[in-house]
Amino acid sequence: MKKIILLFALVLFASASGCASREGSAVGGALGGAAVGVGAYEYSAHRQMQQVENDYKAGRINKKEYEIRKSQIEKGSLFQK
Repeated sequence: MKKIILLFALVLFASASGCASREGSAVGGALGGAAVGVGAYEYSAHRQMQQVENDYKAGRINKKEYEIRKSQIEKGSLFQK
């Protein structure tokens, strides 16, 4: 979660520094939109990982299923490792 916040802060800084020109504003807007998209995707992966852990602790899935689902989430995520 801290990495997502750091990434978002860097994108905001980059977009704010490019606001002096029309091209800078367009690039900043694109970067900001991309950061929001990545943040939403990573938040979803974080919630999925929590659900898998809760299912395993509650006994709804076994260790093998837990490892498979955890691996799938980690492969699709930048920060869930």
